[in-house]
Amino acid sequence: MATKSKVDALKPGQNVQCTVEKSPRAEGALKTIERLMRLDPENKKALRRAQVVRDRRLNVYNRGNRDWTSREKPARVVGVRKGVSWTLPYNVSLASDLRSVEAFLTLK
Repeated sequence: MATKSKVDALKPGQNVQCTVEKSPRAEGALKTIERLMRLDPENKKALRRAQVVRDRRLNVYNRGNRDWTSREKPARVVGVRKGVSWTLPYNVSLASDLRSVEAFLTLK
């Protein structure tokens, strides 16, 4: 019989505080945690702001009588390191992601 996960006790709309306990070695788990970190309202705001600034600095030039653009690479706002905490609003679609990386996180 499978053990109960902390994710099963979470309710939709509840704010969940996550803390990285140890860094995963697998790239998939690392990307999943980064994706969850981007759901934090502060990180979302920073990403939106960076996108607006990048759009302002968009380099448009003419190539064959057509407008071409060269875009900047997006900023790496989040980074997975031991001890980093963030808060995210929980919804049911996040359950599988949280379960897959639960070994690397503490959920409150």
